[in-house]
Amino acid sequence: MPSVTSLSSGLLVSAFLFAQTTPAPVPAKPPAGYALVWSDEFNTDGRPDPQNWTYEAGFVRNQELQWYQPDNARVEHGNLVIEARRERKPNPNYQTGSQDWRRGREVAEYTSSSLMTRGLHAWQYGYFEMRARIDTRAGLWPAWWTLGTFGSWPSNGEIDIMEYYRGMLLANAAWAGPSRGRTIWDDVRKPVTSFGDADWSSKFHVWRMLWTAQAIRISVDDQWLNDVDLEQTTNQDGSGVNPLRQHHYMLVNLAVGGTSGGDPAATTFPSRYEIDYIRVYQAASSPELAPGIDRARAPRR
Repeated sequence: MPSVTSLSSGLLVSAFLFAQTTPAPVPAKPPAGYALVWSDEFNTDGRPDPQNWTYEAGFVRNQELQWYQPDNARVEHGNLVIEARRERKPNPNYQTGSQDWRRGREVAEYTSSSLMTRGLHAWQYGYFEMRARIDTRAGLWPAWWTLGTFGSWPSNGEIDIMEYYRGMLLANAAWAGPSRGRTIWDDVRKPVTSFGDADWSSKFHVWRMLWTAQAIRISVDDQWLNDVDLEQTTNQDGSGVNPLRQHHYMLVNLAVGGTSGGDPAATTFPSRYEIDYIRVYQAASSPELAPGIDRARAPRR
């Protein structure tokens, strides 16, 4: 989830998507030899499965307005529902006069949830698929993304399979630039209006990622969004590490406002990010990282 700050201080490999020739999308089925290694079908009402998900808490990143808490996530009628609400919540970390945005806010004006598989499940390469419906109204910032299990951001690497804000659907990857505070983004943005469907936001859509040692390809509804060449994604900090060739864990969240999300003042809440399923397929040569292994530091962006 790139912020405006990180984009302005980073390097963009690609910008807005106005391609004259469009590469092929991710195949509608996993490649031959791939098998389902993990999924959540969200078929049991109640709290999300604790064997699959943990939660981020509080104010986390990008000066976003929401307070993350588990209470805003539930499974109902076959979907994971992440609900953003306009409600005041006291900030237990508040410090009068603090210049840290996480501590300088006396209250949060919004709440939401951010779920992650960190410490439970992580994968190196695979075919990833999510069917979901996102709210595209002003000030909302839903995402489905991954972070590397080793290192601090951005040297651990980031993949944004689905990200939306300010009328744009994004498909991104990030890694470390040549100096501290510099991030390299392979950043593609597609206006939702370009789909030519006035009801696009009211429908479920299918996002897919095919991630191999050579490349990452991302699509939505069989329309190509981005290709990332992994020969070009080695961190430029002198470490020689390619963070997009390590295990990553998964996050799904609904942010509000912040450096990129826009102004939610005119938006009616609650807002719902609804996920029908998430599935991960892998070839036999790409095993899942053993559950419980978690080498990542908390991402700070």
